[in-house]
Amino acid sequence: MKLAIASGKGGTGKTTLSCAIALAQTEPVCLLDCDVEEPNSHFFIQPEIERTEAVFSLVPKVDETKCTGCGECGRVCQFSAIISLGKKTMVFNELCHSCGACARICPTHAIEEVRKPIGSLEIGRKAGVRFVSGRMDVGVAMSPPVIRATLKHAVETELTLVDCPPGTSCPFVTAVKGCDAVLLVTEPTPFGLHDLVLAIETIRELGLPFTVVVNRANGEQNRISDYCAAENIPLLLQIPEDRRVAEAYSRGQALTTAMPELKTALASIPQQMKDLTEGRKEREAAACL
Repeated sequence: MKLAIASGKGGTGKTTLSCAIALAQTEPVCLLDCDVEEPNSHFFIQPEIERTEAVFSLVPKVDETKCTGCGECGRVCQFSAIISLGKKTMVFNELCHSCGACARICPTHAIEEVRKPIGSLEIGRKAGVRFVSGRMDVGVAMSPPVIRATLKHAVETELTLVDCPPGTSCPFVTAVKGCDAVLLVTEPTPFGLHDLVLAIETIRELGLPFTVVVNRANGEQNRISDYCAAENIPLLLQIPEDRRVAEAYSRGQALTTAMPELKTALASIPQQMKDLTEGRKEREAAACL
């Protein structure tokens, strides 16, 4: 099972929860840190890094001796990453989405795709946790290619946890759309509820099953629990606001160290998500009969 841990905004405790779930498992688990602009799962997992891999994207390179300036490449590019001005063709690599259309349509074969380094992966292990972290290079504009490279290391035979980038834009969608289910992490604040609603709307558009976990909960009844009850959304867990968590976090220690009493609940989350996913498939199959 591939489980995404996501949030509509940053700072809700998404990485804290991802690492805690991974460390609470008794079976092998793969943790993919896809928050490639600011990865920090390694602080809590503390893996032994076994190797690194470079990540590349394909960008067009123009052979000026063959280019006639016909402008076909610019007309086919939906992102204005390549344009022709007279007989001069200019490439803007930061806008390129590596679709390859310009190279295929060029009538004189003046364009070839070359590899451009955009990031790196750190691959390691800590006890039963296989760890992969993506990181964008400084100055790189788009994170989805690095996220996709990280996701390629998912293991079908193991539980895979995907620590997603925050928000609801392209990086978020890239990270969650190939997952079996989504665990949305939020906090009981007006901003937390507002961005949770946005994340839920996005997940519903993708057609993925999801549940909610409330971090820094200040009581059983709060604005998040009220919203979930009204929307008939499963509320899987409420993690109480506790100074022990903040102190452990400042030392780079996991939630399971700060609050060991939560370890059983955290360990059971993947199975609960699997049951939710299978239950939804059964209902959909029954509806088709």
